[in-house]
Amino acid sequence: MLNGIRVIEVEGLGPGPFAAMLLADLGADVITIHRKGGAVTPGMPERSLLDRGKRSIALDLKDPQDLDTALRLIATADALIEGFRPGVMEKLGLGPEICHAPNPKLVYGRMTGWGQSSPLSDVAGHDLNYIALSGALWYASNPGDIPQTPATLVGDIGGGALYLVAGILAALINARTTGQGTVVDAAIYDGSAHMMNLLMSLGQTGNLSDTRGQSLLDGPHWSRCYACADGGHISVQCLEPKFYAIFLNLLGLSDDPQFQHQFDRQLWPELTQRLTRIFAENPRDHWAELFADTDACVAPVLSPPEASTHPMNTRQTWQQSDGNLQAAAAPRFSTHIWHPKPSPKRGQHTQEILKNLPPASSG
Repeated sequence: MLNGIRVIEVEGLGPGPFAAMLLADLGADVITIHRKGGAVTPGMPERSLLDRGKRSIALDLKDPQDLDTALRLIATADALIEGFRPGVMEKLGLGPEICHAPNPKLVYGRMTGWGQSSPLSDVAGHDLNYIALSGALWYASNPGDIPQTPATLVGDIGGGALYLVAGILAALINARTTGQGTVVDAAIYDGSAHMMNLLMSLGQTGNLSDTRGQSLLDGPHWSRCYACADGGHISVQCLEPKFYAIFLNLLGLSDDPQFQHQFDRQLWPELTQRLTRIFAENPRDHWAELFADTDACVAPVLSPPEASTHPMNTRQTWQQSDGNLQAAAAPRFSTHIWHPKPSPKRGQHTQEILKNLPPASSG
């Protein structure tokens, strides 16, 4: 879908590389500027999964010659992605004004936690901090439990990388129409707060409370996970009454007078305890089999390796590539079939890229 689009990614961590990977998955020519002579980040492999489908050039951006190479490379690009703290790219001599001078249509994508300008712009933080302060962590976990979300998914990826990609794609369309590039200020704080609008819409119908455990989706017995006899877990979220009725029928609870009151908030804690005892009587796979192929809206909680062997994976969502288990590109297109591409070694394409760069200006 993005064939013909070139994206320059300045090596970073987390959401920036993920956003660039997604653009590469969509067909963009993504060139990552890796640090010349830089060691692989501790805990990260030499070939990062997040670099799949990209090309790599190794440069020292503090070296004048390599900086000139970076500027010439950026001049050939449609978009750029960087994830440093505000002001770092400017200090390197790669700020928006400098990059836009030879390339006015450039979409300059900036990925930060707190935004380019805010009271916390210069303060360190991580995924959990951003979503805590934005309000996105408030309804996480069961009532009474410590708020907990899947690591990096809500902030770095959901509120960060995906909003950066959306911003870049929108700006690319605008640049083609107007000939004018822009700076995309993607802050995880902003994006994670924006995602809350789906939940906030429940407040318009009285189904969102500031008290955890009293809202439509974070308090009911029919919207949570339960522990099973073998230590596994089962997820339940049968919101609509017709699906809730199927759920009760399969558990033999259709005639239970208490369970008939699905939306009675006063009963939620007691019904949760009853279901806790019921699900603890059998192992996870027993419940998975009971609810399989029904509209009860119940599913087992699987690890990624387990998900890769589940019948649902006939879609090949989980694949083995480069010796690693990884998820395929999303979304899918009827006209384009995605196949996993290898990740490069750091600097693998340096000579190839340099060979095809426009010559340096004599001025």
